[in-house]
Amino acid sequence: MAEKKSDMNAHELVPEHTKLSEKDAKALFKKYNITLREIPKINFSDPAIAHLGARQGDVIKIKRHSRTAGETVYYRGVIRE
Repeated sequence: MAEKKSDMNAHELVPEHTKLSEKDAKALFKKYNITLREIPKINFSDPAIAHLGARQGDVIKIKRHSRTAGETVYYRGVIRE
């Protein structure tokens, strides 16, 4: 019997991850007067972003949904370790 490979990103507890375009990342940095070095990091091999083809220096937008808090947005800078 063949084992099914499940899509981890389809699980309800895994928040939505999207890669920002270079233009959107620059707008984010300008809006908050920050640099890539100043945002939290995520490793490029993290399973939640593996399907995005993210590279070092990219910015990932993470949308988390909560029944009580609504939607919150976080940003992470991609690193290689």
